[in-house]
Amino acid sequence: MATSNDFRNGMIIKIDEKLMSIVEFLHVKPGKGNAFVRTKLKNILTGQVVEKTFRGGEKVAEVVVEARMMEYLYPDLPNYCFMDGDTYEQILISETLLGNTMKFLKQNTRVKILFYKENPIIIESPTFVDLEVTETEPGVKGDTVSNVTKPATLETGLEINVPLFIEKGDTLKVDTRKCEYVERIRK
Repeated sequence: MATSNDFRNGMIIKIDEKLMSIVEFLHVKPGKGNAFVRTKLKNILTGQVVEKTFRGGEKVAEVVVEARMMEYLYPDLPNYCFMDGDTYEQILISETLLGNTMKFLKQNTRVKILFYKENPIIIESPTFVDLEVTETEPGVKGDTVSNVTKPATLETGLEINVPLFIEKGDTLKVDTRKCEYVERIRK
């Protein structure tokens, strides 16, 4: 058991038999009355975000999760196969649990997967990934106005906006949090 004084971002707790991740928290000490903690909690299964207030020192059930680095191997639709690099154990993870993460993963990409009671609950993709451009319109020579972009399709099927100088075959660094172009790695 943990208390509301132990809260930290990313901590997973169990409320009403639901696994919730703490997105934000704020300790409040009013001039009158008892201290309390205002939180934003995200339901791990549904993704729904709710606000909840806890009394100072209120006990909550902290969930112990196991984090494993796993490698994406191949699609076995509607699931995707991942392998633990230490034990060579392979698991199938459903498309619904992965959500948008698959837009950034190509074969052999390593991801962090959190397990609760041997079941995967959260997949954390790398912050940045390198992906090759498979399709984009050619840029117009002489068009040098800043911040002008064009759509590009990457090797995973992801579509993002890129600067005009990007060409088919270029490898780009993509920010997975914002789903946007960061820089060109190589031509």
